[in-house]
Amino acid sequence: MIASVEMSKYFNGLKSEVARLHSVASQARSRGFDPAKVVEVSLAENMAQRVVGLISVVAPQIVNSGVVERIIELEAQFGSLDWRVALKIAEEIALEKFCKFESRQKAMEMGIRTGFAYVTVGVVSSPLDGIVSIEVKKRMDNRGEYICVNFAGPIRNAGGTAAAVSVIITDYVRKCLGYDVYDAQPDEIRRASTELQDYHERVTNLQYYPSEPEIEFLLKNLPVEVSGDASEKIEVSNFKDLPRVPTNQIRSGYCLVLSSCIPLKAPKLWKQLSVWGKYFNLDSWNFLDEFLHIQKKAKAGKQQAESHQKIAPDYTYISDLVAGRPVLGYPLRPGGFRLRYGRCRTSGFSAQSIHPATMYILNQYIATGTQLKTERPGKAASMTSCDSIEGPVVKLLDGSVLQVHTMDDAKRVQPFIKEILFLGDILVSYGDFFNRAHPLAPAGYCHEWWLQEVKRSLNDVPPISSAQEAVALARATKTSLHPAYACYWNLLSNDEFRSLLDWLDTAKVHTTELGIQKIVLPANDAKRCLELVGLPHLFVNNEFVVIERDFAVVLAAMFHLIDEKPSSLKRYIADGSVLDAINQFSPFIIRDKAGTFIGTRMGRPEKAKQRELTGSPHVLFPVGDEGGRLRSFQSALSAGRVTADFSFFFCQKCNAETVLGVCEVCGSQTVQKWRCERCGLQDSANCSAHGPNDPSSERSIPIKHYFDSVLSQLGIQQYPELIKGVRGTSNKEHIPEALAKGILRARYDVHVYKDGTTRYDMTQLPITHFKPCEIGSSIERLKELGYVKDIYGFDLVNDNQILELKPQDIVLPSCSESPDDGADKVLANVSHFVDDALEFLYGLPRLYNIASAQDLIGHVVVVLAPHTSAGIVGRIIGFSKTQGLFAHPLLHAATRRDCDGDEACVVLLMDAFLNFSKKYLPSSRGSTMDTPLVLTSVLTPSEVDDMVFDMDVASQYPLELYEAALQYKAPWEVKVSQVKSRLNKPEQYEGMMFTHDVSNLNQTVRCSAYKTLPSMEDKLKGQMDLAEKLRSVDASDVARLVIEKHFLKDTKGNLRKFSMQEFRCVACNEKFRRPPLVGKCTKCNGKIIFTVSEGSVSKYLEPTISLAKKYNVSPYLQQTIELLKVRLESVFGKDPDKQVNLGAWFG
Repeated sequence: MIASVEMSKYFNGLKSEVARLHSVASQARSRGFDPAKVVEVSLAENMAQRVVGLISVVAPQIVNSGVVERIIELEAQFGSLDWRVALKIAEEIALEKFCKFESRQKAMEMGIRTGFAYVTVGVVSSPLDGIVSIEVKKRMDNRGEYICVNFAGPIRNAGGTAAAVSVIITDYVRKCLGYDVYDAQPDEIRRASTELQDYHERVTNLQYYPSEPEIEFLLKNLPVEVSGDASEKIEVSNFKDLPRVPTNQIRSGYCLVLSSCIPLKAPKLWKQLSVWGKYFNLDSWNFLDEFLHIQKKAKAGKQQAESHQKIAPDYTYISDLVAGRPVLGYPLRPGGFRLRYGRCRTSGFSAQSIHPATMYILNQYIATGTQLKTERPGKAASMTSCDSIEGPVVKLLDGSVLQVHTMDDAKRVQPFIKEILFLGDILVSYGDFFNRAHPLAPAGYCHEWWLQEVKRSLNDVPPISSAQEAVALARATKTSLHPAYACYWNLLSNDEFRSLLDWLDTAKVHTTELGIQKIVLPANDAKRCLELVGLPHLFVNNEFVVIERDFAVVLAAMFHLIDEKPSSLKRYIADGSVLDAINQFSPFIIRDKAGTFIGTRMGRPEKAKQRELTGSPHVLFPVGDEGGRLRSFQSALSAGRVTADFSFFFCQKCNAETVLGVCEVCGSQTVQKWRCERCGLQDSANCSAHGPNDPSSERSIPIKHYFDSVLSQLGIQQYPELIKGVRGTSNKEHIPEALAKGILRARYDVHVYKDGTTRYDMTQLPITHFKPCEIGSSIERLKELGYVKDIYGFDLVNDNQILELKPQDIVLPSCSESPDDGADKVLANVSHFVDDALEFLYGLPRLYNIASAQDLIGHVVVVLAPHTSAGIVGRIIGFSKTQGLFAHPLLHAATRRDCDGDEACVVLLMDAFLNFSKKYLPSSRGSTMDTPLVLTSVLTPSEVDDMVFDMDVASQYPLELYEAALQYKAPWEVKVSQVKSRLNKPEQYEGMMFTHDVSNLNQTVRCSAYKTLPSMEDKLKGQMDLAEKLRSVDASDVARLVIEKHFLKDTKGNLRKFSMQEFRCVACNEKFRRPPLVGKCTKCNGKIIFTVSEGSVSKYLEPTISLAKKYNVSPYLQQTIELLKVRLESVFGKDPDKQVNLGAWFG
C-alpha cells in the first residue's frame, strides 16, 4: 500500500476492527443457528481477492487455487484494470491451469466469468447473473463448432463497456480452445434488427438504437454468437421459430448487448484493440474499424440537421417530465441556472451545488440530495448547497427587485415573490465536463475569474467592499468591473436598450458628501429592462423606481448620468451586442455576466430511510396464509399452525424432525436432510437410486410449539405485540431464518432484508472536507479517530476548522425534518438487536452497548450500492442534518457509483457477519445483486471505478480555463490537477483541495417539499406555481408536457390494465383470471374484488381537463383528452353525482 505513515495507521485500524468483528461472528455462527456455520461474507483486501470471492459463489474450487496471485502478476505486467489481464486470466482458467471443472465447457464458462469480473472490478453481480451460460453450437455448414454466450437483463449493471468486453473475452477464450467463428444466417440478422426495434418501441427506450446497416454489419462479423434467455412476455413481431434462436420472446440481455454495449462503445473498444489486439490474436475484431465508418455515416444525416451553434439547446432532460416535479429552466433559457466552474467541499463526481437561498425560494422543492435532471454536462446531478456562489434575483409583489444573499433573506421574502428573474449559479466541476467529454461552455463573469485577471496587474489584490472601490480599482488597473456590481446587460435586445437609455434621461441622481446615494426614475415600461438585467431596485407606490447605493454608483458612472443625457449614447448601438455598445462608452470594462444558462428539472427526491421488504417483515420465517393480512405471528398463533414450504432438519438427540438449525426442544444442532419420494429422508441432495432429492416440502407445522420453545430458549416471557414474518420463503431450499431473530428484531422495530441483514438506504453525496460542527462529533472524539490537524496544518482546537476526510470515513443522515427515521436511530436499534442476539441467542457477550447515537461514532459498516455484490468497509465519524450519505468520492467510486442521484445503503458490519446468508437469497435470477458476497476492507484508489480519476482536486482553476471556455475548447486542452495524477503515490489518499467553501453543509433545505406534500394535487399545484413564477420556464408548455408525458400515459395504461386485470379474494388473497361463476372465492368462500380499481384509472382525468383549460393547450391535445374522457365514461358510466367543477384543481 502506497500511503503516508498516518494513513497506513488508519487503514491498519480498519483491518484490525474487521478482524475483531469477524472473530466474534465466527464464534457465534459456529453455534448452528444460521444456515452456514461460518461467516458467509468473503473478505478481500484487493481487487484480485474480490474477483475470486465473487466467482467462488458458483465455483468454490477457485478459492486458494492461485488465481489471486496470478492476477497480481498480470497486473504487474500489463497494469491495473487493463483488459489484457482479464483476457489472460480467462484463458488460463479455461485451460484448467489452476483447478479442475466438471467439463471443458464449464471451465470455459468460469474463465469468461472471471475475466468479466475483473473488468467490472469485482464489484457488480453481472458476471454471475448477467451471463446465463456459455454454449457450444454447430455451424450451419457443419465445418465445426462455435461459441454462444447467453446474456440476461442484469448485464446492464456492468455498464456498456464492460459488457462489450465480455464478448471480446469470450472470443479470446474461443480462439485459445480452438473453436470456429459464428456463422450468422440472413434470417438471424433480420431477427436481430426486428427484435431491437420491438424492444425499443414496445418495452423500453434503448440508450443507443443502432441503425439497420450497423446491426447487419455487426452480426455478419461477430466471431461469437450473442443470445439470451426470454425476459419479456411479448414475442418478436417477425422472424420467429428460427432453428438456432431458443425463443420467440424478446430477450432484454441480448438487446442491451447489441445496442448499448458493442455498437455504442465501439470507439472505446477499437481504441484499445487497435493498439494491442494483434498481439492477442484478436484480428477477428478488426471489423470495428469499418464499423465505425458505417456508424459515422449513419449519424451524419442527423448531424446535418443540427444547429451550427457551438452549443445547441438539449431538450432530453424534460422529455420524460413527471407531474409534481418542477421544471426549473428550459434549455439555454435566460434566468435559469448560470454555469459557474468550481468544486466545493460537497460537490464534484457528478454532484453539483446551488445557493441555499435558491433552494428555499423554489418552494423548497430542491433540498440537499435532491436529483436534478440537467441539460449539461451530464444527464443528472445530486444537489448540495454552497453559499459562496451567487444567489437568486427575484421580483416582489410590489415590483421591487432584489438579489437574495442568505437563506434567512430567502425565508423573509419568499411569501412576497412574484417572479424569479434569475435562479443564481450552479457550481459544476471541471472534472464533470472532462469525464463527459463535453466542450467547455462560457461561464458568466464571476469573482474567481475577476481575481485571476486582476492578479495579472496587482500582486496583492485588495478586498472589495463597495461599488466605489470596485469602480476605482477597475479604472486604475484597466481591468473589468467586479461581477458583484455588474448586471446581465447582454440579455437586452438593442431596441430594449434604446428604450432604457431614453428612460434614463429622466433620472434624478441624489448625492451627499459621501457621494451618490440613489437614482430616482419615474414609473415606465422600460423598468422591465432593469428586471431583465437583474439590477436591484425599489418600486415605490407604483410611481417611482429607486436604485440605491452601490448600483446607483455604477449606473451613474456607466451611463454618464451626471455629465450628459444617456439617450445620446444610442449612437454607439450597432449590429453587435448591447455589451459591445456599453464598453464603447463606459469608463471601465464590463464583462458578460450571463455566460451559459443550464436547463434543469427536478428528478428523484433525496432519500434516507430503512429498506423494507413487502409487508415489512422482522424475520425470514414463513407464516403462510395463517399470518393474515399483516403476515403476523400473532395471527398464525391464533390459527395454531403455519402451512408453507419448509426444509428438512433432523435432531439426532431427540430423534425428531424439525425446521430449525438448532433443536427447539433440546438445543442441539440439527442436521439438514433431503427427501426422496420413494426412499424418504436422506443425508445428501442426491439419491443413489432415484436421482435428485427434494430439499423441502409444503407442510403444516405447529407454530405455537416452535414459538413457545424459542421464547424459552431466549429466556423471554414478554414478546412484542406485532412480530411479522414472510408469506413464504423464496430461496431454493426454503430454509427459514431463526425464529428467535424475528422476536428480537421486533423489540426494536428492526426490519429484515432478503439476505438476513438490515439496510439503511441514502442518496450518495460527495464530501472531501468537513467541519466538526457540521457532523455533531466532539473535537476529542475526532482526535481519537485520527483527526488532529486541519487542512492548513494547524492543531484541531475548534469545531469550525476544516478537516480533510479520510477515504473510508462516512457521515450519515439524521434529519429531523424527514418523515423517516434517521440513520442514527435505525443503526442504534440494529445494534441493540445484535447485542440481544449475541447475548440471548448465541450466549456471547454484548458487543455495541450503544446508549446514544453518538456512541455509534467510530463503529464500522458495510457500504453497498444497488446491483453490486461487493461492499466496502466504512467508518462512521458523525451525523449531518441532511438526508444524504456523505462519503469520499473514492469510496463512492469503490461502490461503482457516482453522485448523480444514485443511492447506496449501509449495514452494520456485525449485522452482515452475523446474519447474512447466501442460503436466504431467492432462487430467481439476479438474486445475488445487492448482497455483500465480498467485502473490501481497504480502499485502493487504482482499483475503484475509473470515473473518479477525472475529478479535479485543485484549490483554484487557472485563468486559461475561463478563456478556453469562451472558445468552446475541449476540457483536456486545459490542465487542472485531477485524481488520476495522484494515483500510486501517498497523495492519492490526502492533500486534495476545493475551489469554493461552504459555511455549513446543514444550512440548506433539508427535506424536499415533494416528500412532505400529502397529495398529487398539492405537488402539481406547487409545480405549476413555480412554472408561472420562473422567468426561465414556459408554464403552458409545462402543462402540455405533464399531460402528454404523465397523465395521458398513465390513464391509458391503467385503462388497459383494468380490462386485463385479475380478481382477488379479500380473505385468503387467492387470485383469479376470471371471477368464479359462484360469485365468491372457491377456496374460502370470501368476497371477490377488483385488483385494479376505477379510481386508479380515472384519478388523473380531472387534473388533466383542469390543466388543459387553464393553460390553453393545443386544440389537438384538448380533443385527445375529450376522447379519453368518452372512453372512460363508456367503461365506467357517467355518474352525475360525481361531476366536479373544473376549477377544483386549477381555478
